[in-house]
Amino acid sequence: MLVAIYNRTFDEGNVPFLKSILQKLNDHHLQMIFFKDFYERIAPHISFPNTPKLFTSKRDLPSHTDMLFSLGGDGTLLDTITYIGSSNIPIIGINLGRLGFLAAIPEEEIDNAILSLVRGSYSIDKRTLIHLDSSVPLFDGSPFALNEFTLHRKDSSSMIKIHTYLNGEFLNTYWADGLIVATPTGSTGYSLSCGGPVVFPQASSFVITPVAPHNLNTRSIVVPDDNVISFEVEGRAEQYLCTMDARTEAITSSVQLAVKRENFTISLVRPDEHNFLKTIRQKLYWGIDRRN
Repeated sequence: MLVAIYNRTFDEGNVPFLKSILQKLNDHHLQMIFFKDFYERIAPHISFPNTPKLFTSKRDLPSHTDMLFSLGGDGTLLDTITYIGSSNIPIIGINLGRLGFLAAIPEEEIDNAILSLVRGSYSIDKRTLIHLDSSVPLFDGSPFALNEFTLHRKDSSSMIKIHTYLNGEFLNTYWADGLIVATPTGSTGYSLSCGGPVVFPQASSFVITPVAPHNLNTRSIVVPDDNVISFEVEGRAEQYLCTMDARTEAITSSVQLAVKRENFTISLVRPDEHNFLKTIRQKLYWGIDRRN
């Protein structure tokens, strides 16, 4: 089995854990290929008998890679999406960060998680992505996201007007700081913090959520993900921000934008003892009320 190892925020405090996980992978005779930047940062701290195989982009990642280990938080796992693309390589998220909806496996469960992988006792969750079509090239050939697409005012400029359409039919004009279009996976991220609903990952939908809307009766709306959602932006500033997950581009109002469901999915590895309900109970503290 060939596993890729990715991390973007190396912390020397994690060195003992990283040594442990790499040793466990080696004990199970798993071949490893490392993200080049990560390897160069850990090499002074962890000795390797031989220089391992390295990758820097999705072109370097062998198509026969069986799995990608994302070591970090949810932001780290979101980064891996651009390296995986349509290759369908499964991703397993090991949580070295804080909240961890996607990278849901904590350090103390890594032994059991690796054992589950070796034994094949795990499930694959297929997650839909959101795709951006634009009149100018954006996001370096990877115009897709697992969590959300957003339009947002830039810096401290005044609020913007976002005219929004579903399949060409006018939906609403949002007077706001911005607008989020989240996938079901992304419904527990930025959209949730702006008052949006939690949506089950299997739901075939998008959540449209305004950011700090001027009209207080404007709320999130859930729409089927077979819609094409298009936008026209107005405002006093010359530029606005357009994001796909954590990646950002500055655009002008002349850029035409539309989002839709991507034509491929991402595979997330889930050990059999993990599921969505368990994750939201743990991360959102549902059911912790002392009266229960």
